[in-house]
Amino acid sequence: MSTASTTTKKEIRLNAFNMNCVNHINHGLWTHPRDRSQDYTDIAYWTHLARLLERGKFDGLFLADIVGVYDVYQGSTDITLRESIQLPVNDPLLLISAMAAATEHLGFGITANLTYEAPFLFARRMSTLDHLTRGRVGWNIVTGYLDSAARAMGLTEQLEHDQRYDRADEFMEVVYKLWEGSWEDGAVVRDRANRVYADPAKVHKIRHSGDYYRVEGIHLSEPSRQRTPVLYQAGSSGRGQAFGARHAECVFISSQTREAAKKLVQGIREGAEREGRDPDDVKIFMGLTVVTAHTERDARDKYREYASYASPEAGLAHFSAGTGIDFSRYELDEPIRAAKTNSIESLVKTVTNPELNWTKRKLLQQLELGGRYATVVGSPVQVADELEAWVADTGIDGFNLTRTVTPESFEDFVDLVIPVLQERGSYKRDYAQGTLREKLFGGGATLPTAHIGAGFRANAFVEPL
Repeated sequence: MSTASTTTKKEIRLNAFNMNCVNHINHGLWTHPRDRSQDYTDIAYWTHLARLLERGKFDGLFLADIVGVYDVYQGSTDITLRESIQLPVNDPLLLISAMAAATEHLGFGITANLTYEAPFLFARRMSTLDHLTRGRVGWNIVTGYLDSAARAMGLTEQLEHDQRYDRADEFMEVVYKLWEGSWEDGAVVRDRANRVYADPAKVHKIRHSGDYYRVEGIHLSEPSRQRTPVLYQAGSSGRGQAFGARHAECVFISSQTREAAKKLVQGIREGAEREGRDPDDVKIFMGLTVVTAHTERDARDKYREYASYASPEAGLAHFSAGTGIDFSRYELDEPIRAAKTNSIESLVKTVTNPELNWTKRKLLQQLELGGRYATVVGSPVQVADELEAWVADTGIDGFNLTRTVTPESFEDFVDLVIPVLQERGSYKRDYAQGTLREKLFGGGATLPTAHIGAGFRANAFVEPL
């Protein structure tokens, strides 16, 4: 195991990575006798998880989502339904109020696909949640990659990859106008004596006419604590990285090696700087799976136990949807060939790179635990060593920690690994005060002035009522 430098005391950030469904990333583990993911339709399952994560001082619960179904592998949804590969899947946004009521500090990153959202109504939903959580809401911005979603939403196919990001840029312009510019600071006065709740001179109608959206109206919600929620993003294609450099405050990456992760981190920070932003105004989280126990031997035994219930084929079906490539058509040792798809561009480039020599057999081996994220197995001290080393060697800020057997895997991490990190000074012993943005960055509750969204405050596009 690698050991991080003793001089490195960068505070590690942690999100729990989850989804409002049975199987999320590590597929097949729903069959484990101690797994409780089938209780995902019970609100008590989620409030218990929220309290557990707050006990572990997690920064947030990052909730993934998908619109559509995985139907690329074998050209059907058969294995998707048999193994519950993110199907059925419920709306993540509706969980937040209950979990927020059960906690005081835990943040919530909510995935929402803007391709199928109306910005005017979406802006109100997020403002409402930011009010109800006292400023603990973040939004994971996604544009989608499934043709099944496009068909379900009345389209013949999804928009071309780069066009999805063009549309996303315009969507962001509209919601910035609503969140940042429609209501000025001080617009809400709540003056009972003079019967004035809001000052009309400080409330503005926004007008937007673009290639994809036409919006004229007042933001329906008064300003929340953060105005704009903390913005998360995970695009790793060239166009996706450009979008993230402009908008994202937190970026989610996936990497199997530290060298590749370091390169990704450098690119993200350089992109933010080109946009006139402070590179440190972007927090970078890497997806990671951890299996731990009191000793290394027990942890490896637990890993083997988990793997005996996992489904590598279900993981391969999930990966087929992400790449748009039907891997069921390949022989075990047949090289994966270059393919033109309209799915996740970075995944397609990686798996079809001839220098990497990916085959179906190699993919299934990597998917031994049902998922493709880097995996750390060991005692609490060994896990802490690895986490600190990843942070020190790559420049990431923290991790999106996946679940395996739930809630057991999060309980193990909270009870065993967190105390080691706290003793070393690389993890907080208590939460900072304030909103999610203040907790993560230490500044104000609203977007920093260098962020593109801040430029829409009280600007020329608004007009008084």
